[in-house]
This record gives sequence, C-alpha cells and structure tokens, in this order.
Amino acid sequence: MAADELTLTQQDLDEKRSFAATDWWAEARGILWLVLAVLGFHSFVAKPFYIPSELMLPGLLVGDRLVVTKYPYGYSFVTPTFHLLPFIKGRLFGRLPARGDVVIVTPPGAETDYIKRVIGLPGDRIAVRGGVVYLNDVAVPRRYMGERDIAIDANTRCDDRHYDGRLVRDASGKGWCRLPIYRETLPGGRSYDTVDLGWSPGDNFPEVRVPRDRVFLMGDNRDNSADSRYSTAENGLGGPVPWENIGGRAEFVTFSLDGSATLNPLTWPRSFRPRRAGTSLHPSKDDK
Repeated sequence: MAADELTLTQQDLDEKRSFAATDWWAEARGILWLVLAVLGFHSFVAKPFYIPSELMLPGLLVGDRLVVTKYPYGYSFVTPTFHLLPFIKGRLFGRLPARGDVVIVTPPGAETDYIKRVIGLPGDRIAVRGGVVYLNDVAVPRRYMGERDIAIDANTRCDDRHYDGRLVRDASGKGWCRLPIYRETLPGGRSYDTVDLGWSPGDNFPEVRVPRDRVFLMGDNRDNSADSRYSTAENGLGGPVPWENIGGRAEFVTFSLDGSATLNPLTWPRSFRPRRAGTSLHPSKDDK
C-alpha cells in the first residue's frame, strides 16, 4: 500500500507541475488575438450576411448566406461589425457606390442592417410613376421577362397577404410562387430582375433630388420593400440615405438553406438549396 500511495503522490505532483508549466496568460493572449483578428477581418475586409426577408426577390431568397465586402466604399462609423464607433461624418478612403450595386445599409437611428439596391446617386432626380423608375426625367427601361416560379419551402411561403393568387402546384403537388419578372437597365447598361405584382403605394413617388453624399435605395421586390420611397414611420428609409450608413457591398451567395433543418444532423444535407452557391450579386450588362 505504501508503494501505491507513493506512486499516486508522484502522479499528483507531476500533474501539478504540468499545470504550473502551462502559460495560461499566453494561452489567453493567443485566444484574444484570434478573436481580434476575426473581428478585424469582419469589420474591415468582409463578413457573412443572412437574408431574413423577401424584399430582394427574385435575386435573393430568404435563407441565402452572402459575402459582404467592407472596403469598396471606404470606411465609416457603421463599418465595424458591432457599430460601436460614435457617429463620424464622411468616409475614410471613401468612394460612392455605383448605380445597381447591392449594398448593406444601417438606416439612421437603427441598429439593424438592411440590404437594398442603389438606384440614385447624388445630384440625380428620381421619381416613380406607375411602377416605372424615372432618373433625371428619363424612364429606366424595363422588359417583361415572363413569370418565374420560386419554390415554396419553410423559408419561402407565398402567403396570401403579399402574393394573393400567386401560389401554384405542379403535378406532384409541390408548391411554387409564380411571380412576374421585369428586367430594369440603368444608365450604363447594368441590369437586374425585379418583381412587380401590380399596384402598390410605392408605385407613385414624387420626384426628389438626391442630396450630396446620399444615395437612393430600393428593393428588387418592388411591392414588398420598405425603402427610400417610404418614411421611417412606415418602416422605410425616409428618403435618400447618407453614404456614411452604407456598410458594404454584397458580392455573392456562399450557400442557401430552405429552413427545413432541425437539430438532427441528418436533416442538414437536404436543407441546402442546390445551385445557389456562387450566385453573383453584381448586375450584368443588359443582353438585348
């Protein structure tokens, strides 16, 4: 027994020496530097972004995960991931977005990021008449592209309140949301698809001139997007948005989930939407 007790005592001493030999402060510093590096990358280079709503249909679906780059427009008080900086007017290394860019914006007074498309730049006169966007008294050309069926799943519902009469089913009983698509082409030839369901309050917007250092933003799902056409009381952006509030540019979809996954790992693979990964969010040149 004495030998066993001596052996156990020696083991305990060895463990204590091993614990004492570990430089826990160095370990903590390593973890801290790793956290700071990740936050720095997210704040100043690129970060992931999740699409929570249908305001950018048909190009973006609820459940899409994107890469948003921070550097294309320079840096402002909304650039850091947690928006902890005090308001600072202007941008460091600033550059205005281009018409057609898909951007992340934090509206004045808000803490939540939104995703919209840049339609008007400083000095532009912009109006909407009968659902048609007018830039500097010229109608933005748009073409009817027919109807497009968006698969219904746990993230895409096609509810009657927003899409009355748009739900269709195929021979297998699978549901689809059938949406009318219009392709807009901005000055310079950049084009993108929009959804126009018919009349909505945003179809007529009186002309405004975009002030200096502001941009006019709209969602692609035109009848279901509270954007620069709507007041803040209507959950909109309250007109053109200061460029300091632009947090970055959306680049591409990394992957997309249909919302069917549960805590059971076996459900994860089938929740991935095929062919969404790698979808570019940059407008294309119109292919008339």
